[in-house]
Amino acid sequence: MTDGLLKIGELAARAGVSPRTIDHYTQLGLLAPATRSPGGYRLYAVEAVDRVHLIQRLEGHGLSLTDVGGALSKAPADLSALLARVGEDLSTLEDAAPGALDPQLHGLIGAIVERAHTLLITAIELGGAVPPP
Repeated sequence: MTDGLLKIGELAARAGVSPRTIDHYTQLGLLAPATRSPGGYRLYAVEAVDRVHLIQRLEGHGLSLTDVGGALSKAPADLSALLARVGEDLSTLEDAAPGALDPQLHGLIGAIVERAHTLLITAIELGGAVPPP
């Protein structure tokens, strides 16, 4: 470790992922090295471990890495507005669905909207604590 910074392998080990995953996230713009060593190695801030965990958590909830990048780049106010729209969409679906959908499909729509709600809440809660790429 160099002055509180992590090489890619150290970051990968702390985050519990492979160095290839760190490379992939970096190429997608989800992570950014804090600096480079004199030898040209990418060095990441220790806080990048938390960001990797957040990326994996969001991806585990079904978001694509493109969507994860979009969510992480938004300000919390933008996410709050998006959350409000999800709530409005849920209300619209609930109003329209009772007579039109069979119970299984209605339950599936509810589960999808609930998952979106959970993801947005997670992003809002963690957004302030996670450094930008």
